[in-house]
Amino acid sequence: MEYFMKSLTAISLFSGAGGMDVGFERAGFKILAANEIDAFAGKTYQANHQDSELFEGDINQHIETLRAFRGVDVVFGGPPCQGFSVAGKMDLNDPRSQLIFSFMGVVRAVQPRIFVMENVKALAFLEKFQKVREELFRSFSQLGYSVSMNVLNAKDYGSAQNRERIFFIGAIEMKQDARLGFLDAYQKKALAVRDVIQHLGPAGSKTNPKICKAKITLAVNPVLRKSPYAGMLFNGQGRPLNPDGWSNTLPASMGGNRTPIIDEQHLYEYKESWVEKYHEKLWKGMPPLPNIEVPKYLRRLTVDEAALLQGFPANYKFVGPQSKVYCQIGNAVPCTLAESVASAVRDLLLGKTPLSTSKTSKQGETMALPL
Repeated sequence: MEYFMKSLTAISLFSGAGGMDVGFERAGFKILAANEIDAFAGKTYQANHQDSELFEGDINQHIETLRAFRGVDVVFGGPPCQGFSVAGKMDLNDPRSQLIFSFMGVVRAVQPRIFVMENVKALAFLEKFQKVREELFRSFSQLGYSVSMNVLNAKDYGSAQNRERIFFIGAIEMKQDARLGFLDAYQKKALAVRDVIQHLGPAGSKTNPKICKAKITLAVNPVLRKSPYAGMLFNGQGRPLNPDGWSNTLPASMGGNRTPIIDEQHLYEYKESWVEKYHEKLWKGMPPLPNIEVPKYLRRLTVDEAALLQGFPANYKFVGPQSKVYCQIGNAVPCTLAESVASAVRDLLLGKTPLSTSKTSKQGETMALPL
């Protein structure tokens, strides 16, 4: 393709296991350098991205070193989101909440043509984070960047995961009419969970050996929703997956009772879902059955299944204890979503005209801020 005739370069920050990196590499970018503080995630990154120079440790200790890459095409990454996540304490005093400004420090030092900063959706809309957003936009504007906020859902870009994230995309050279809608061209039909993991076979088999041993028990006080896959029928926060639908967001806390649940007979044999039958009975007024042992064909999502649902290649190498691998997978940006964003960024860098300039496009709400 003509896009790849020019070599585009990038720096990866808060790289984790390298989910965003997979997407940017697929879009044709050469990743020159990366940074990661977690030792196991760093080893995973090095095992799969050997051509990138990895700077390990606190990003703030490497900002001046990264200045050597000044003028790179793109700086991308997802600063830790625990301080902004509705699943956490949403604590602005959490030191991790300040790492979005460390990302900005690298942008200031390196001055890329475009930056892409990923985070949780809450950072884009909750009132309590308004001052943080204003400071981000003001600071990036002072650096010469025109910034758009793009709320994207992985399922709109070919993933089997219903996972919303915010992408702050800033560019020095972005034309006024090119800020909005340039991601539309990369929307893809979502895959179903079955499409992604069925071929691996049953948990514990030779092709799917990395099982999660967390026990599955029924809740004494289940939380019912209209969908059997939306409430809380089991103890812990691991919800059942609908093989014919999308997975909910895969959390970094997988490995125990927060790991999603699969009905193997439903997945492999197309039999009626035990979860759906149990939910139907509860919905009609049957009391919960917490003392009843669930069928053995109900089990937790395996490591390899989680990695595939996150969009990692089948041959991707993960390093560390299983709990750490689950965490690396849950923390990653879905590779298919990252590839779509990277492809749109590539188009902007190479001057391709976007298909749409609507302020609200199908992939989610997009907002642009002027210089």
